[in-house]
Amino acid sequence: MNATRTAPEPRPEPYEPTRTDRLLAALGGLVSAYVSLAVADLVAARVRPEAGPVPAVGGAVVDRTPAALKEWAIRAFGESDKTVLQLGILLLLAVLALGVGLLALRHRPLGAAAVAAFGVLGALAAVTRPDSDSAVDAVPSLAGAAAGALLLYVLVGRLRTPRPGTDRADRRGFLILAASSGLAATGAAALGRAAGTPVQENAAASRAALRLPRPASPAPAVPPGAQLDVPGISPFITPNPDFYRVDTALIVPRIDADRWRLRLHGSGVREERVLTLRDLTARPAVERDITLACVSNEVGGPYVGNARWLGVRLADLLRESGVRPPSEGGPADQLVARSVDGMTIGTPVETVMDGRDALLAFGMNGEPLPFAHGFPVRMVVPGLYGYVSACKWIESIELTTFDAYDAYWVPRGWAAQAPVKTESRIDTPRPFARPAAGTVMVAGVAWAQHRGIRRVEVRVDDGPWQDARLAAQDSADTWRQWVHPWAAAPGRHTLTVRATDGTGTTQPERRTDTMPDGAQGWHSVEVTVAGG
Repeated sequence: MNATRTAPEPRPEPYEPTRTDRLLAALGGLVSAYVSLAVADLVAARVRPEAGPVPAVGGAVVDRTPAALKEWAIRAFGESDKTVLQLGILLLLAVLALGVGLLALRHRPLGAAAVAAFGVLGALAAVTRPDSDSAVDAVPSLAGAAAGALLLYVLVGRLRTPRPGTDRADRRGFLILAASSGLAATGAAALGRAAGTPVQENAAASRAALRLPRPASPAPAVPPGAQLDVPGISPFITPNPDFYRVDTALIVPRIDADRWRLRLHGSGVREERVLTLRDLTARPAVERDITLACVSNEVGGPYVGNARWLGVRLADLLRESGVRPPSEGGPADQLVARSVDGMTIGTPVETVMDGRDALLAFGMNGEPLPFAHGFPVRMVVPGLYGYVSACKWIESIELTTFDAYDAYWVPRGWAAQAPVKTESRIDTPRPFARPAAGTVMVAGVAWAQHRGIRRVEVRVDDGPWQDARLAAQDSADTWRQWVHPWAAAPGRHTLTVRATDGTGTTQPERRTDTMPDGAQGWHSVEVTVAGG
């Protein structure tokens, strides 16, 4: 009996994607990345918003960015620098997602593995952030990666598997799945954001419930004449929404004030203390008008503002804890404040305890601190740039030495100590303005916190310096307005200002960069006066 031999099955031809398949695969990579981020964002809302992949990776990028590049970003984008960074990360992810989609078309498991790898990187970034205290921070990135990898695997499968009865890819099924996945992710993310997060809700409720104490030491009344009636000049008190913000937090921390704690410890502290917000608000409250300035502020820049702060004296708290300044034999010369986001800021102990109104502030312009400005508690030290004094969202104060510890900005090229420099700025007329001939009011502000402003002078082109009229001075810790009536003749002119502080020191002419301890130099604007 002869055995019947069956013919071998023909081998399938190697898969050769068409141009349309490649375009759709790239789109699939993009949709999968979008779904991955949406799922991660939704999970992060339940875990911790800062644990999302974009904030976590963005924070790691910020920490590793050279100081000069950070300064360029602040100059170029102002307070939108964080938004630009996050958009840049999303753009890079989009480009990579297109490539991963094409990779998956050739090798589905490898494409899905690439998506998973991005999730692992996001998870590592989240759990290694200074503000992370739990491995749960890895969950948003891993959950998002799992969703993205699975979706990409299925989407590409539609392109690689012919529709029944045809030799064509199931493009219709691909498009339906891609569109429905994108819409579902968008809806889920929008719903999650609209509903808020438990962390955000508790923080908002605790801020709304906070009743600021009546100050035991109220701020002196702002003297009549401190605010000049000149259109275009900066208001003496900067409204909270207009107060500058420069920090490294990609997501503003929102802290439940009822759970907030401040730890005071370190060299020279008699016994470690842990204080609540209730402990601080029960102490005698101090209210003061204090001008703050950022070290990143260029000559004539916007990163300076004046507010009425309410808080408690930091020096009193330190002395109660046994701390003595170095001039009295204390072992610590640096106070390191740590924020909930891991930022560290080093401040000279001697400065904090020399009698100035260094505060742990919980109020700003008559209301609890806004979240963007440090709620529930921040430091305010007049006379020092913010990066060495104004720790927002503070949770720890450690007494140590400058030799023993470098705060966040010092290894990045900034000076360990940085008193505010004497500065002045022309607010009006604006650069390249075209005022009419006749009397033009040249006006602005000058500041030299804890020294005060004694004199402001204005020069037109290369003419002689002329004294500006100073507004009434509130205190040596606030800026001071000034105005100079200028008989403007037609033509192009350069207006320049310089200030002299309370010690008799006048601003130097030569401009210097913001690094390492703040810019200095005369501010000038060019204007063109129209004919009379």
